[in-house]
Amino acid sequence: MRLVDIETRAAWTVADLEGDTRWIETLDDAARRDLTNAVRAAHDPARSLFDYQRADFDLGRAWTPITRCLREIKEGRGFALLRGLPRDGLSSAEFELLTWAIGLHIGVARPQGKASQYLSAVRDAGIAYRTARGRGYSSAAELDFHTDSADIALLTCYNVAKSGGESMVSSSVTAHNVMVRERPNLAALLYQPLYFSRQREQAPDEAPFYPNPVWDEAGGLLYSKWNRNRVIQAQAMEGVPALTPLQHEAMDYLDEILRRPELMYATHLRPGDMQMLNNHVTLHSRTAFEDHDDPALKRCLFRLWLAPPDWPALPRSWRPAYGSVAAGTVRGGIIGQAYDETRRNYERRQAAELGMRQPGS
Repeated sequence: MRLVDIETRAAWTVADLEGDTRWIETLDDAARRDLTNAVRAAHDPARSLFDYQRADFDLGRAWTPITRCLREIKEGRGFALLRGLPRDGLSSAEFELLTWAIGLHIGVARPQGKASQYLSAVRDAGIAYRTARGRGYSSAAELDFHTDSADIALLTCYNVAKSGGESMVSSSVTAHNVMVRERPNLAALLYQPLYFSRQREQAPDEAPFYPNPVWDEAGGLLYSKWNRNRVIQAQAMEGVPALTPLQHEAMDYLDEILRRPELMYATHLRPGDMQMLNNHVTLHSRTAFEDHDDPALKRCLFRLWLAPPDWPALPRSWRPAYGSVAAGTVRGGIIGQAYDETRRNYERRQAAELGMRQPGS
């Protein structure tokens, strides 16, 4: 436990982001044409996502700015924005495939829920967020600041809401430093395990909840994991220790820090934007939104979680959530209840192409 300021580019403020915009990349016309041509050449409605391979997509001149974004999320701010994906020239199905194609060049996709889906459409499906089954990506509600259950989260924007739906990102490293300075006793509590609900999406061999601290260290790096809704929902489960008043205070203080205007970067993602996040050093949220009546115009984004081949080892305390914490392994995700041989074969093939190992191999 290091109750000291941690100096790294990932410990940013809004002023830092506005003063140095290297975390934003914009595709030029040539790069957009390359992506459009790659997707149109490969797209086949009869094929599932698992049928596609990296070699099916030549990302051409778009790959260089994408790699700069990847370097920024791994070694820099932990947050990058790629603008200018060819939204207008692609159908929603082709845009979804474009998201998958970029992911094939970055890492092994991770499942995201009970249906073991590897690419989620982020749209309002009428789901109540603050319930035992609530998931933010299928709700129109305002979300708590949280981390997703994978090393990298990609979010591509196809349609925007009629109003609202603003995206917010904060640095978990900055939040750590602020809490260490202002309330070190509360910061120390967040190095101790909390219990997170799996929201009834657990695999057959998993418990319905798991322990994980908000902060921990590995290899000299600070890691974070936080999701208030899952911690609160776990409190109703047998075998989960009741939160103490000080733990509640620590959770409230963390959420207050994350929303301070000088620390919370807020923006509306535009059609054709791709937001890239390193979940270990950032937290993200979204405001509530009102959607269009026309189904063709309704808010729609595509979310992809990835395990990349070249990221460092995680803290040992991350094992219940991530399965494996070793560098170079396929880790993270919500395995869910439909994890079948098709999905296993995809992961084996993709891991082999990237030189990664499966857990236990």
